[in-house]
Amino acid sequence: MTDNATPGDGQTVLETSGTTTLPPNMQVVAQFIRDFSFENPRAPESLRMEVRPEIDMGVEMNAKGRPDGLFEVDLKLTVKASNPDGAVFAIELVYGGLFQLANVPQQMIEPTLLVECPRYLFPFARRIIADVTSDGGFFPPFFVEPIDFGTLYLQQKDNLAAQQTQGQA
Repeated sequence: MTDNATPGDGQTVLETSGTTTLPPNMQVVAQFIRDFSFENPRAPESLRMEVRPEIDMGVEMNAKGRPDGLFEVDLKLTVKASNPDGAVFAIELVYGGLFQLANVPQQMIEPTLLVECPRYLFPFARRIIADVTSDGGFFPPFFVEPIDFGTLYLQQKDNLAAQQTQGQA
């Protein structure tokens, strides 16, 4: 197999046994906030915390195809902070993207949509959460730790397989 540059298109063309294929490609068509909620129920008392709050966080990734051949991918992040006195803040963010895939092998479409696309969306969603906690009066702002979407995807697949096995028993 050899890599050859096609003049003028900026893409690498792969030649294998006389056949020419283009490499897999993912393009972001659009990004958007689908749903967003921030609650600061005990402000301003919650802003003078002496104890670091306990954080409960959830992550979900969803993807679906569209009739136009594009894919919608949603990254849902939920963050609930509390201390012994009660809720400090609650955030629910569904950050979406519209993606176009080209030359992606069929077996790689699902992992691309549920690992690579959320990996691309994550820094933007993380920034929204940091900004809203800062704007909500919290210092320092809450920064979501990096997420290993590959591991989450594999766990999700394992959980689904275990549920299907239990359902058949």
